[in-house]
Amino acid sequence: MSKRVAVGGQMDKQQIEKLIKQYGGDNVEVCIKSDIEAAVAVKTNAADYYIGACATGAGAALAMAIGLLGAENCISLSIPGKILADNEITQAVTAGKKAFGFVNTDAERIIPVLIKALLK
Repeated sequence: MSKRVAVGGQMDKQQIEKLIKQYGGDNVEVCIKSDIEAAVAVKTNAADYYIGACATGAGAALAMAIGLLGAENCISLSIPGKILADNEITQAVTAGKKAFGFVNTDAERIIPVLIKALLK
């Protein structure tokens, strides 16, 4: 069964969608939405995961997801100058996180690791 990913956040949504499809192939379904719509999609089980990016990796990337899904279901995978280690990203998925934010310029580094973890 494929994973359904809603791309929210504020920046580089098309690039993020492309990377998710590149690394997830036929195992992912991706849709681009506003941050509110993407968070609602996860809350209503129309999507399995929320992925968003902004300049800080937390604010506009995750604000709506935190508000609608709860902070316990969200994590910033990068902030300016710091990216979580691969094992920390995998641990976040294993711990049940549903919404992932990061700095938009870190997408090419984070998406391969995140998608691999989501598909396990």
